[in-house]
Amino acid sequence: MKQILFEQLENHYDEMVEIRRYLHQHPELSFKEVETAAYIADFYKQLGVDVQTNVGGNGVVARIKGGKPGKTVALRADFDALPIHEETDVSFKSLVPGVMHACGHDGHTATLLVLAKVLHGMKEELSGEYVMIHQHAEEYAPGGAVSMIEDGCLDGVDVIFGTHLWADAPYGTIRYRKGPIMAAADRFEITIKGYGGHGAQPHKTKDAIVIGSQLVMNLQQIVSRKVDPIESAVLSIGSFVSDNAFNVIADSARIGGTVRTFNEDVRDIIEDEIERIVKGTCLAAGCEYEFEYPRGYPAVVNHDAETEFLVTCAEEVPENTNIVEAKPEMGGEDFAYYLQHVNGTFFFTGAMPDNVDHPYPHHHPKFDINEKAMLAAAKTLGWAALKSQP
Repeated sequence: MKQILFEQLENHYDEMVEIRRYLHQHPELSFKEVETAAYIADFYKQLGVDVQTNVGGNGVVARIKGGKPGKTVALRADFDALPIHEETDVSFKSLVPGVMHACGHDGHTATLLVLAKVLHGMKEELSGEYVMIHQHAEEYAPGGAVSMIEDGCLDGVDVIFGTHLWADAPYGTIRYRKGPIMAAADRFEITIKGYGGHGAQPHKTKDAIVIGSQLVMNLQQIVSRKVDPIESAVLSIGSFVSDNAFNVIADSARIGGTVRTFNEDVRDIIEDEIERIVKGTCLAAGCEYEFEYPRGYPAVVNHDAETEFLVTCAEEVPENTNIVEAKPEMGGEDFAYYLQHVNGTFFFTGAMPDNVDHPYPHHHPKFDINEKAMLAAAKTLGWAALKSQP
């Protein structure tokens, strides 16, 4: 069965590339992926596969039933793009100004579509059921996973697998990890309400920029002095905005940032500490403030047994020549929500372009992937799905 799966995927590799390049040329932003969802659904309809559309929004779910009883295995791929103007030189660059597949979701979708086609062609010989979850809006919280789960995409599922094509890792690499592999990703925004005035009369003002500067420095003490050094945490300020002329003392200022954690207790501590410091700093300066802390995705926490199982499957894929335990990534992923409901694992498939020592990072306007990694991902996911059956 394994050899048939691999050979069929190899036979359809050119189609996988064609799909990826079409999607790359026609990217759509999170929550606006109407045409992409229609393309995915039409692919399944042409195969004669049962497909459900508008799952939790723009999500698409296809179910392939084998000819024999067995487990229900879910595989997930995301399909939204980013608000980035593409700067690559590829012949299939984005045709949509200011929108780009700069994270590999086009490759994820092509991988899963072709894998589904191959599984459908083998269905009479297969055991169990295979749920293909095509998720919208991974890039922008609250994401698409929660609404798709609420709409039933995991109903009856016994195990779930997912992968991310990873341009930072050489082709042939599989990075796995038991437990936390990607961080919870939260953001915060602070608005300081001071009292502006003339730059020559600072004593008559409550300078929002000075107060904000103190606040930025005070916040840097949270991770170093309030978080157990054994735990991992990041607090980064990404924006500090006050639109004034050079000789005007700011009436208000806005500070935005992100927090990344793996431990829920640490997550709670940092949120509480940020508000405490904001309140104290503004109280000392005699000004008011607004504080918002919308929580993003929780940490992606892989299940031990399923991760060990995935490694054994990956070892049987010829393309996977470097299977290594990954360090946790501080990036976020809403695959986390699936793992809160069903046992499974999420891993990285090396997709560094050939002859490149320093690839452009994900979310960069010149980002690209090694398309051969799609075949490695399809074989690894496909064999994990088939080998999960009793």
